[in-house]
Amino acid sequence: MKSKIWLALLSLYIVWGSTYLGIKVAIETIPPFFHASVRFFISGLILLIWQRAVGSEMPTRKQWISTAIIGNLLLLGGNGLVSWAEQFIPSGIAALIIATVPLFLVILEALRPGGVKPTWQAIVGLIIGFVGIFILVGPAELSGSESKLDPFGVIALLSACVLWAFGSTYSKSADLPKSSLMTTGAEMLMGSVGLLIVSLLTGELNGWNPAEVSSRSLIGLVYLITIGSIVGFGSYIWLLQNAPISLVATYAYVNPIVAVILGFFFANEALEPRIWLATAIIIGAVIFINSRGKPQVRKEAENVIVDG
Repeated sequence: MKSKIWLALLSLYIVWGSTYLGIKVAIETIPPFFHASVRFFISGLILLIWQRAVGSEMPTRKQWISTAIIGNLLLLGGNGLVSWAEQFIPSGIAALIIATVPLFLVILEALRPGGVKPTWQAIVGLIIGFVGIFILVGPAELSGSESKLDPFGVIALLSACVLWAFGSTYSKSADLPKSSLMTTGAEMLMGSVGLLIVSLLTGELNGWNPAEVSSRSLIGLVYLITIGSIVGFGSYIWLLQNAPISLVATYAYVNPIVAVILGFFFANEALEPRIWLATAIIIGAVIFINSRGKPQVRKEAENVIVDG
């Protein structure tokens, strides 16, 4: 069993760490919101059919509403903005910024009526984490960086963190199907509708010719649908049922490092000293916050599915 756990964990590290690069490749010739809509529509449909075939109940009307809210917060607001931002921001840096979602979760949990107020440890973790974000995205002159990050891309990624945290917080009290995979499939399906609507409203399909989509982008999209979503979520759900939750939660720390390394080797993304420094600070802050206790780690592992 131990070897299976580590194999599943390793696949989760690599698969979800690689989705940021997969997005970068897919949106080279496919509009970002549209690519995400296609990805999650197909992935969600596969999960729904699979779960129905094994006997899971379809969501009720109320549950469809809940999955629509969560799906659009997570996948339209979260993943959609990540996809859009990666037009201007390196995939590794995008992954690092999204890794700060637990910081925003602590803040939202404190502001939520009846929510848990942050401990001194959580407050220290927040301060450390936001220092890391500042080093990563702050003025290039202060960090000694040779390159500047697109401010709109950074704003989009930080907004994605906030919306993802909202969706995760809402999911704690929402009426959802008993099957985690059925819930995930429904959220993907409903999120794909929101992504398509935004794609049409923003006009990103105007002048786009599907015939000009490169084979490279198609491979990236197929990878995201099959490996990124189906295999990734399958490994994650299996691990939640068979491995210590504290071990499963480590994916949130390892994925950004994998994304940074893959971006360097396969997308020629720069690896400046400030990126490594920010990586160490941000991941250290998230580990520090999540070390508050096993119940908290469980909640964050189950609700913060940072899948690019």
